[in-house]
Amino acid sequence: MINRIKEVITYSGLSERGFAIKCGLKPTTINNQLIGKREISLATIIAISSSFEEISAEWLLRGTGSMLIQKEETEPGMDKLKSIVYTIANLQDEINEKTVLTQRLLEENQKLKGELAMLKNERNIG
Repeated sequence: MINRIKEVITYSGLSERGFAIKCGLKPTTINNQLIGKREISLATIIAISSSFEEISAEWLLRGTGSMLIQKEETEPGMDKLKSIVYTIANLQDEINEKTVLTQRLLEENQKLKGELAMLKNERNIG
């Protein structure tokens, strides 16, 4: 899928950054996905599909068929559905990021509690 996304970037004539911005994605997110640091998210796929309606979603997801579709092949109401799914996927990504941040903060909090307990113990001994 990474190679197909790179093909779409080439097709768009945009830089990776410009492509990300056109799709409503953070440039660092798309970069991390393209280099394999992060998995390609549903939000990314939907953003590309919504931003480039002439790109076949079937081709983008599975690599079958041709990259470009004919305009008359798009179904009515798909734009609204894509928008809703895109919003849901973005919210899920935000939830995942907040969950990771919360976990890190909880770990840091535990570490600081341990350090505080040691300092109190040292103060009582000395």
